Amino acid sequence: MLFHRLKSLISVAAIAFTCSLGSCVNDLDISPINPQAGASFSQDEVYAKVYATLSLTGQQGAAGNGDVAGVDEGSASPFYRMILTAYEYPTDEVICSWSDSGIPDFYQMNWGSSNLPLTGFYSRLMFDVTLCNHFLEQTDALTDEKTIRQRAEVRFIRALNYYYLMDAYGNPPFTEIVSLTEDPKQIQRADLFAYLETELKNIENDLVAPRNGEFGQVDQVCVWMLLSRMYLNAEVYTGTAKWGEAITYANKVISSGYELADNYADLFMADNDENEDAMKEIILPLRLDGANARSYGGAQFAIAATHTAGMTSWGTSEGWGGVRARKALVNKFFPNDDAPLLVNEIQMVAAAGDDRALFFSGTEDNTRTLEINDPYTFKQGFSIAKWTNVRSDGQPSHDATWVDTDVPFFRTAEAYLTLAEATLRNGGSQKDALNAINVLRRRAHAKELSSITLDEILDEKAREFYFEGQRRTDLIRYGYFTGGDYLWDWKGGVKNGTSVNSQYDVYPIPSSDINVNENLVQNKGY
Repeated sequence: MLFHRLKSLISVAAIAFTCSLGSCVNDLDISPINPQAGASFSQDEVYAKVYATLSLTGQQGAAGNGDVAGVDEGSASPFYRMILTAYEYPTDEVICSWSDSGIPDFYQMNWGSSNLPLTGFYSRLMFDVTLCNHFLEQTDALTDEKTIRQRAEVRFIRALNYYYLMDAYGNPPFTEIVSLTEDPKQIQRADLFAYLETELKNIENDLVAPRNGEFGQVDQVCVWMLLSRMYLNAEVYTGTAKWGEAITYANKVISSGYELADNYADLFMADNDENEDAMKEIILPLRLDGANARSYGGAQFAIAATHTAGMTSWGTSEGWGGVRARKALVNKFFPNDDAPLLVNEIQMVAAAGDDRALFFSGTEDNTRTLEINDPYTFKQGFSIAKWTNVRSDGQPSHDATWVDTDVPFFRTAEAYLTLAEATLRNGGSQKDALNAINVLRRRAHAKELSSITLDEILDEKAREFYFEGQRRTDLIRYGYFTGGDYLWDWKGGVKNGTSVNSQYDVYPIPSSDINVNENLVQNKGY
């Protein structure tokens, strides 16, 4: 089956192009090469490449011949790595000790329109949209059942990339065609929301039914999950709340046939594409394979960036020692500020009474501190041990360096948290919201709650989804990301936290694209 090839690196010379919707990023030396010129079109290969953009970064293994020219392929172009950078680094969950160009801007919350990671993220999303547009243009006249399904899946992936452009950059350029002569027009955030809402509903019936496709294939539940996420944030995007719609689509996910894994840790292990316990919760994985599909992004980054020598074995020789937990995150599990020192993740879980507290606080000769006095010192701040390349069955993974672990990008647990929050915000039953939260707490063997508030739901979201790329959106929805109503360690670059200007609720459109597309207006404050 074609889908089994998604864990193999597919060479697709026909679409080895690097452009940004016709208006290319000059500062990145991106050349607008027409994907339709001088090359044959292979439907199955381009279809596979569309999926591959969610995990891989080019046409040649982990590095070499990348999709986005002019940036480091491994650090500034992987889809999920850029999500973790943009959605986790500036928040109360994690901090990164690296001083690479643009990285300190995130904990300091003072990025500008030339920030390299944000430019790389934008360029990745635009490249992916362009590739999707190319596939859809080439298959527009075909009406066979296979093509109709493939087109729906590609339209979903295009919508997913546009969702991140909407959420991160506000008013991005928008087009459904590939053009070298016409710059795309800028679309307003509310209009893009309306487009995505309609587009997702239009493709729903052309996708495979829940759990009827192969693992990793977009199905109808992916549509319901993305719609529930959009509706939960609709007030941010459009000015109008859609709590009822968020409830409707969260319930559709919960009743779809996908379930919660019995063991939380299974979701982040090397065999999460084979372990039935993990697979029953993972709605959309981003796939890697240590033998054939390698990347410096995806789970490779999530694992290597959080580990270093002296920690419990994590299944790969790569341990870059960069990302660790902020005190604010650890205290979500230890509200009395009593997290134990000198313990591994198993001991930490026992102390927290919560299976999700997967932190490493050191050994006698490898100590971590809870307090972070120096953002550039990795051993200040507990290490995150949530992501591993270790298999649940004890068998070895494919490679000693490159991970097998898939990213559980959409998983059922999110729908329960969406249901809880939207129910409270919509004036619904606290009992219903509480039940949704306690389902997750029972899975984590944590003490069930007897009452619930919106802030407690936000804390529960952190406990369930830390370092999975959702925190920035959550904090913005609550009005906590900027301003001074909620402070955490090193917010705004100050040890005890400081108020941050609201302009930072939206990222700037890269200046390099502003400079070459006269249709674009920069976001306020940049």
